[in-house]
Amino acid sequence: MPVPTISRDEELHWLALRLVPGLGTRGAGKLIARFRTPQAMFRASRTELEGAGVSGALAQSISSGCSFEDAVLQQEKMLETGTAAVAITDPRYPALLREIFDPPVLLFARGRTELLASVMLGVVGTRRPTPYGMAAAERLAGDLARAGLTITSGMARGIDTAAHKAALAAGSDTVAVLGCGVDVVYPSENRNLSIEIASKGLLLSEFPMGSTAFPQNFPIRNRIISGMSVGLLVVEGAQYSGSAITARLALDQGREVFAVPGNITSKMSWGPNLLIKQGAKLVQDWNDVVVDLPPEVRRQLIENGKKRLLAQGLSADAVTSEPVQASFSNGNISRRLLEKLKPDAGTHLDVLVESLEDLSASEIIASLFELELTGLVKQLPGKNFVKVW
Repeated sequence: MPVPTISRDEELHWLALRLVPGLGTRGAGKLIARFRTPQAMFRASRTELEGAGVSGALAQSISSGCSFEDAVLQQEKMLETGTAAVAITDPRYPALLREIFDPPVLLFARGRTELLASVMLGVVGTRRPTPYGMAAAERLAGDLARAGLTITSGMARGIDTAAHKAALAAGSDTVAVLGCGVDVVYPSENRNLSIEIASKGLLLSEFPMGSTAFPQNFPIRNRIISGMSVGLLVVEGAQYSGSAITARLALDQGREVFAVPGNITSKMSWGPNLLIKQGAKLVQDWNDVVVDLPPEVRRQLIENGKKRLLAQGLSADAVTSEPVQASFSNGNISRRLLEKLKPDAGTHLDVLVESLEDLSASEIIASLFELELTGLVKQLPGKNFVKVW
C-alpha cells in the first residue's frame, strides 16, 4: 500500500480538479500556478476564476463543485487497488516531467512510487515487431536495466512488452505508462504482465481510474514516457508510427534520442533509420546509450551500482563482465546449429534438418531444446527458430 503524502481531503480536491468537465491539462496547470492549491481554487469566486483566464461556463462548473461526487468514487477505487495520487506539487512527482510544456497536474500511481525518483530510460517501438526487433529490445532493455536504468514504456504489445519483460527478467525496475486507468488492463493479453509490474515495478497514468484505452489517449501518454526519461530508445517503427511521435516529443523536450538501426528493406526500420539520419545516436549495445547520457546521470548510475553491490554483500572485484560460457551435452551440434541460425530472421526446423544431413532430426531437436533452455535460441510460431542476439 503506497504511503500517502497528502491528506484524504487534499487528495479529494486534487481529484475534483482533475475531473472538472472541460478543464484540460494546461488549463488546470494555469489555475494551480495562480491559486497554488485546489482548495484555494474551489474557494475562489466566479469573478476570480474568470480573472485567471477561464470561461464563464467553466468558472460556473468549478464553483458548483459538480466534480466532487466523481472524485469520491475515484478515491474508493484507488483505495481498493492500492493506487496513490501524485500531484504536481508532490515531492514524489518526477522532476524531469515537471519541466515539460504541459505536465499532467495529477498522476495515478500503482506500485512502487519510489521509482518516480529513479533514472528512467524510455524504450518504444512497433506493436508488430520483427524477430530482430524483439531480440534487440529484449537484449538492450535487459542490459540497460542491469546498468541501473529504470526501463519505461507503454505496455503495448510488441516492443513495449518485450522491454518490460526483459527488465523484470533482469531483476530490475520498470515503469509502464498507460493510456487508460491503472486499474484497466490493455491489451488484455498483458494481464499477467500488468499484475507483475504492479507488484515489482510501477503502473502510471494521468487518466482517472476506470478510463478506457481510447486511441487518442496514446499520443497523450507518450509525452509522459519521454518527459520522465533522460533519453528515449526507439527499436522499430514505421515512419509515421507512435514511436516516431514519441521521438519528436522527446526532441521537443530536450531529451537524448537513441535508435537501433534496421534492415533497409523492412518498413519497421524506416522510423529508427530516419531518426539516425536526422542525428539520433545509433545504438548497437547498451554502452552506446550510457556513454551519451549527461555526466550527472552517469555518476548517479555508478553510485546506485555500488549501493546494489554493497546490499548484496559483494565487492566490485567479485563482478565480471565476461559472459558465462555454457556447456552442452552435445556441444558440436549446438555450435553448428548456432552457425546456421540468424538473429534477424526465423529458420524453419525442416531447413535445419536438410542442411545438417549427417544429423538425425531427433538430435537436432534435442540440441535446439537445450539451446532454448540456456537462452541462446528462441522458438517462434510454426517451428521457426532464431538465435538470441
